[in-house]
Amino acid sequence: MCGIVGYIGKRDVAPLLLEGLQRLEYRGYDSAGIVVTSPKTAGLKMVKAKGRVRDLEAKVPARFKGTTGIAHTRWATHGAPSDVNAHPHMSADLKVAVVHNGIIDNASDLRRKLEADGVEFLSETDTEVLVHLIARSQAEKLEDKVRDTLRVIEGTYGIAVMHADFSDRIVVARNGSPVVLGIGEKEMFVASDIAALVAHTRQIVTLDDGEMATLKADDFRTYTTEGTRTTAEPTTVEWEAASYDMGGHDTYMHKEIHEQADAVDRVLRGRIDDRFSTVHLGGLNLDAREARQIRRVKILGCGTSYHAGMIGAQMIEELARIPADAEPASEFRYRNAVVDPDTLYIAVSQSGETYDVLAAVQELKRKGARVLGVVNVVGSAIAREADGGVYVHAGPEVCVVSTKCFTNTTVAFALLALHLGRTRDLSVRDGKRIIEGLRKLPAQITEMLEQEEHIKKLAEQYAEARSMLFIGRVRGYPVAREASLKLKEVSYIHAEAYPASELKHGPLALIEPALPTVAIVPDDDLLEKNRAALEEIKARSGRILAVAHQHQEKADETIVVPKNEDELDPILMGIPLQLLAYHTALALGRDIDKPRNLAKSVTVE
Repeated sequence: MCGIVGYIGKRDVAPLLLEGLQRLEYRGYDSAGIVVTSPKTAGLKMVKAKGRVRDLEAKVPARFKGTTGIAHTRWATHGAPSDVNAHPHMSADLKVAVVHNGIIDNASDLRRKLEADGVEFLSETDTEVLVHLIARSQAEKLEDKVRDTLRVIEGTYGIAVMHADFSDRIVVARNGSPVVLGIGEKEMFVASDIAALVAHTRQIVTLDDGEMATLKADDFRTYTTEGTRTTAEPTTVEWEAASYDMGGHDTYMHKEIHEQADAVDRVLRGRIDDRFSTVHLGGLNLDAREARQIRRVKILGCGTSYHAGMIGAQMIEELARIPADAEPASEFRYRNAVVDPDTLYIAVSQSGETYDVLAAVQELKRKGARVLGVVNVVGSAIAREADGGVYVHAGPEVCVVSTKCFTNTTVAFALLALHLGRTRDLSVRDGKRIIEGLRKLPAQITEMLEQEEHIKKLAEQYAEARSMLFIGRVRGYPVAREASLKLKEVSYIHAEAYPASELKHGPLALIEPALPTVAIVPDDDLLEKNRAALEEIKARSGRILAVAHQHQEKADETIVVPKNEDELDPILMGIPLQLLAYHTALALGRDIDKPRNLAKSVTVE
């Protein structure tokens, strides 16, 4: 899986495709490739390379001309990174080329059957079976050749197909992996992410699962994999090409950490209702009577989104007094969970395309559950599948490691918790208190970021650690979980998060001077309990970095965070820990925006 770009029109296609691939580099990948053709040239021309897009660009010859093409950045699922395993894959007669995101579950069976018929495979990938099946189809039209192939495929895919005998078109299809069409002036684009399109068009069409499209230079049409025509109305995307520039920062992660004050202002804008001390969330499609009938809230997400869901569940319990919990979507979808009609399910995903979350949503919908989405990308699969939801309006997030989207997601949960609370028993006074706290957040984030130089010096000291322990209690525990994940993702230092209350039940055995502990110590009703945990660590010669609202005497160092309302404090306490992870990785010379082995949008299991 990873990134797809395609173009058909009048322009020289190779530079356009290479530019598109560069805009998708943030998704994480290990190799890249490109195929081009034109009505005036015979056959398909292909170049592939292990490594970065710049390595591919260096291999593209000067006379690599064409007006139609597809390109891909690959993140390995089947077969190690190599030139041969890179996409596109081409048939033996050099007529068919395919790029593919997703996983073909029955690839091994199909491969054995094809090999028994004399087909020779060049790569270790599952994708190559698509190429040979399309090439061997006896159908007369390219669309029918692709359709014949998809009938025998099991698994997920977003594909783009070219054929030398049909050089006037690109055929694409989607099932579980995003495919977005870009509508230009007598030219058409296709990509797996709008980031590759916004430099050329803001008019897009997002395919649904089970949908295909044929792109020609001056036209496109969409239809199901069974051949029934579908109606696709282009929508205008909000994001512009400039949103994907670094804006003077050395890395996207640094830029996105510093965009958080503006991002939080966006998620709040136009949603606060001072008259009734609540918020407007028109996209919920949930009236007051329905909201009062909710007996439980279950939040599903993966990775950072799961941690945001943990914070969200606590806020919903505190403000709305509805039992709530969060669970990894990747676990929920496999444990045959009991689906309760009185439970509100909330699916959380930055991209809105995370496969495990999307599969959980589809299973819940099949069982009649009400599902809301909390996503960043308008028109994404989860946004379309859900009954309603909240867009977090973080703007494009390019770094693989999420920062501003995490923060905006937690703020979106605060809005949802306030809305549900005021629908039920939360007082006007408490509603006003939370609204005042929300309005303080952008300025407090800016104040927090002014401590960057102090945090950088701390990070340089802790960069020598081989492992770190993060602890927090109740509100602080999800913050510790997310901070631990950030450090792992971007610095490659092993880190573990644990509830502070559980230290004496095992983890104290790990405490020694070589294992630093990062303690989340909010100034709330558990302050003295948290200080007792610091005493336990200090008594065993452990080194402590506290993230707190005031200096902690037992800590070796303290990062002081501005105080907000108790319920909202976790939103702010995670931000200095983003900077800590960033500067630790910087001190270690890591590839900060593209950490090893990771991809931004996980559209496979």
